[in-house]
Amino acid sequence: MRIRRLLLAAGILVGGCAVGPDYKRPATTPPSEFRGAEGAASQSLGDLPWWQLFKDPALQGLIRTALTNNYDLRAAAARVEQARSVLAENRSLFFPQVTYQAGAGAGRNVAAGSPSPTGGPPGHAFDFAGNVSWEIDLWGRIRRLNESARARFFATEEARRDVTVSLVAGVAEAYFQLLALDDELAIAQETTNNFSQSLKVFSERLQGGVASKLETAAAQAELSSAAATIPELRRQIIVQEDQISILLGHNPETIVRTQASLQDASLPDVPPGLPSALLERRPDIRQAEELMRAANAQIGAAKANFYPQLNLTGLLGQVSPEVSALTSGGANAWEVAAGLTGPIFQGGLRKAQLRQARAAWEEARWQYLSILLRAFGEVSNALAAREQLALEVAEQSRAVAAYEEATQVASQRYRGGQASYYELLQEQRLLFPARNALTQTRLNQLLATVQLYKSLGGGWSETALPKQP
Repeated sequence: MRIRRLLLAAGILVGGCAVGPDYKRPATTPPSEFRGAEGAASQSLGDLPWWQLFKDPALQGLIRTALTNNYDLRAAAARVEQARSVLAENRSLFFPQVTYQAGAGAGRNVAAGSPSPTGGPPGHAFDFAGNVSWEIDLWGRIRRLNESARARFFATEEARRDVTVSLVAGVAEAYFQLLALDDELAIAQETTNNFSQSLKVFSERLQGGVASKLETAAAQAELSSAAATIPELRRQIIVQEDQISILLGHNPETIVRTQASLQDASLPDVPPGLPSALLERRPDIRQAEELMRAANAQIGAAKANFYPQLNLTGLLGQVSPEVSALTSGGANAWEVAAGLTGPIFQGGLRKAQLRQARAAWEEARWQYLSILLRAFGEVSNALAAREQLALEVAEQSRAVAAYEEATQVASQRYRGGQASYYELLQEQRLLFPARNALTQTRLNQLLATVQLYKSLGGGWSETALPKQP
């Protein structure tokens, strides 16, 4: 009956108040729309799953492999499991702790396990008992610790999602850079062929006495300069393929491409959406908020340490000097007790712990606001880059088209004897860097869209994954 009353009283006390502040998200002032956006829109590029943004089958396969094998992502998943176990450890404090003990011994002049002149004659002792201890969470200390552990668990989950976002963006960026190197290699090879044809024409005219040695030497110099870029581009392609292989968790290997040119790659033009949505979508912001929630709960746990702790203990077992007597009713032993402990003087320990908890909360709050502000800046920068690079691509395309036409006209004029070799070489010399510049600008345009997607927190959705073809 007594035990039942104690348990009933304990159940009532467990529902007591939890000291310390309840978590509230700090007030923020996000802009009404992103700088560089053409107006606020609820639809956002960050809402698209990665397989709808990147439609190249080869790129989809690379991302799928990276999400399965990447070592950094696996390490992040292991950290999530660690945090899950810590949360389970803290949850166990809500329940009674049941243990057992058993012992057997013999001695003389021993009392309570220590030498004693009044301990008595030689004898034996046998005991077996179960123990129960239960801390009643009067002031919410255990609840605050559990709240903090739960928030840290969610923070590690958000950190894993942040690694996922970075991985998806990293694979896409590396793949587009690889396509750009392929294009630059093709341009270099085509330019080399053009200079080779020019050299052939000059050599034939030199043999015919029409051209001079100066024309042939100049053409040879341009040919060698263009050809010299080919080995370096091939080296960069190998380095880029190795980088992608590492992201995939593979040894260095050749990366299969399904698109023949960077010009074939395109990404949808979707508005960024509302700035306030970043608070719910972007993993690093969500992680920072969970860490802030955990720090807030630690303030409550530090405050609860100022109050007394109530512990209920119980023992039920058998104690006897003879093994045969353990089964008799006279060997029964039991005890039910309640203990109250609390601080009186600890030299300012509890106050220092509370100040530390409050300072940790302030640190987490400022980090949260800093990450949020940086996120708005990253989105704005990516929007500006995407807009301006689109204009640059248009101008570069017109420049390349003009250089190609000029080169063609100069070649016809030279063959007809209406222009000098300098005119032809000059146009060919200008066309090569212009085509490379166009390729680089197209690459930067794609990278800006990927960066916008990443800064908006897109790419971590794990629902409705497409089946691998």
